[in-house]
Amino acid sequence: MYVNSLTLSNYRNYETLSMESFGSVNLLIGRNAQGKTNLLEALLVLALTKSHRTSKDKELICFGKDSASVQAEVERKYGKIQLELRFSQQGKRASLNGLEQRKLSNFVGSLNAVMFAPEDLEIVKGTPGVRRRFLDMEIGQVQPSYLYHLQQYQKVLIQRNNLLKQAFHSGSNLTVMLEVWNEQLAEHGVKIIRKRKQFIRKLQRWAQQIHEGITGGGEALQLSYLPSFGVADEEDEAVLLEQFMIKLSQMRDQEIRRGMTLAGPHRDDLAFYINGNEAQSFGSQGQQRTTALSLKLAEIELIHEEIGEYPILLLDDVLSELDPYRQTQLIETFQSKVQTFITATGIESLNASRLQDASIFHVQEGQVHR
Repeated sequence: MYVNSLTLSNYRNYETLSMESFGSVNLLIGRNAQGKTNLLEALLVLALTKSHRTSKDKELICFGKDSASVQAEVERKYGKIQLELRFSQQGKRASLNGLEQRKLSNFVGSLNAVMFAPEDLEIVKGTPGVRRRFLDMEIGQVQPSYLYHLQQYQKVLIQRNNLLKQAFHSGSNLTVMLEVWNEQLAEHGVKIIRKRKQFIRKLQRWAQQIHEGITGGGEALQLSYLPSFGVADEEDEAVLLEQFMIKLSQMRDQEIRRGMTLAGPHRDDLAFYINGNEAQSFGSQGQQRTTALSLKLAEIELIHEEIGEYPILLLDDVLSELDPYRQTQLIETFQSKVQTFITATGIESLNASRLQDASIFHVQEGQVHR
C-alpha cells in the first residue's frame, strides 16, 4: 500500500495543498504549530473517515470556510485508486474512484493506516474509553462490518438509556419496550464482543513476539480482554447472546435506578500484563512506552495478515520520545516494507543515519516545500 499524492482544500490550516513524489520514508520537518500533525491527520481521516483528535468534523474545516476536502491517490496491490472525503456543515461524503459511497463503511478500508503518537501511551495507562476507542478504530479498518454493528449498538444504547430514565422518573412499567431494546442491544453487542476477542487474540500473538524482541527476551507481554459480564472465554454467538440477555435481566432494577445501561461492550476494557504484573498500575514509564510501541508494531503485522498488504505508518513526533535503542527497533521494523510519514521539529532529533533515502518536506505556516 502506497500513497502517491495528497491534496487538501480548506483543511485545518491548509487552504490549498498538493503533495506528491512521496518516498518509502517521508520526513515532515518544522516547528510546532505549523501543520505537520494536520498532514498525518488528513491521511488517517482518509483511512477511518474521522479524526483521532476530534469528534467534530466541523473542526477540520479551515476557519471561515464552508467546506473542506482531502484527496489521495493510493496504490494497492490490485491497482491505483482515487480517494476523496468532503466535509461540510451538513456532514461528510466519501468518493472512491469518483463514485460517491452511500455508506461510509464501504469506504473504510480503502486506505489502511497505523498511527503512533506520544498520546498513545494513554492506551496503556489511560481510561477504559481510550482502549475501547483503540479497539474500535483498528478493528473497523480491517472488518468494516464491525463498524456497522458498533453504530447500531450505539444507537440502540441511546434509546435504551432514554427508556431507563423515563421508567425511573415516571415510575411506569415499560417492561415490554425494554425487552425489545434488550434484544437489539444484545444482537449487535455480541458481534462486537466476538470480533474484539478475535482481534485481541491475533494482536496478542504479534505483540508478544515483538515485545520480547524489543526487551531482549527480558519481558513477556500478555493482553487480556475484560468484558463487563462473564464471557471471558466464550466464543459461541448463541451462548454469548443468552448470557448478555440474562445479565440485562439481572441488572434491570439497578439500571432503572441509575438511568443507564450497566453491561455491554461500551463498558468493556483491555488489560496489559508484563511478566504477570498489570502494566497500567505497576509498569514503569519505560515499560508502558514499550508496550504501546509493541502494540503499534503488532497492528502493522496484523493488518498485513488480514488483508495481504502492509498499511502506511504515521509517526507523529514520536521518534524523539524514544531512546536510541527503541528508535532503532522501530526504524528497522518499517524500513523497506512500510511506507512511513514522520513528523519532527528537526533532523537532529532523529536517528537520521538509519533513515535511508528519506524524502524530506519542510512545513511552515500551512505551506510545504522540499
